[in-house]
Amino acid sequence: MNTLDEIIEGCIAQKRVAQKLLYERYYGKMMAVCQRYANDKQDASLILNNGFLKIFTHLEAFKKSNNPNFNGWAHRIMVNSAIDFYRSAIKNSTKEISAHLTISNNEDSFSQLAAEEIIALIQQLSPAYRAVFNLYVMEGYNHSEIAQMLGIAEGTSKSNLSKARVQLQNMLEKQQRINVTPHFTNAKTIQK
Repeated sequence: MNTLDEIIEGCIAQKRVAQKLLYERYYGKMMAVCQRYANDKQDASLILNNGFLKIFTHLEAFKKSNNPNFNGWAHRIMVNSAIDFYRSAIKNSTKEISAHLTISNNEDSFSQLAAEEIIALIQQLSPAYRAVFNLYVMEGYNHSEIAQMLGIAEGTSKSNLSKARVQLQNMLEKQQRINVTPHFTNAKTIQK
């Protein structure tokens, strides 16, 4: 079992060796996706495991779809698993998000920070803010799409993104790394 097709066929046949190979092959990439949405590594692991369970459950449908992009398909499942985790956290949470802060329109970025530092800052955001921030900035969805995915109003998506930016700015100021507001663009805009 060396090729992805052989591994997928083995997984469909419920061969543990094939499942292990698929998990090991995609663990790093998928964990990186999950960590962007999670509070910590433990939450990321929960999202990852739920995502892989969905992948294993739906591999036959993937195979029948003749979709050549397994990586993209698996990535989407992990994002959806993170959204499911977010929804669950919101339902179980009794706290209201009440901060009403504004953001300036400076054109600065996180360019001075290492990727691990950025992820650590994003993980400190509340689940609602983190989900919208990741979907908009990292995944490239627009507010209408985010609202539909998360079951919130489009205005709530915009507000949560704005508040996430403010909180990230406050965290940056506390670290005394930079003293201007980072400006995040939608990934779809960058690709055009």
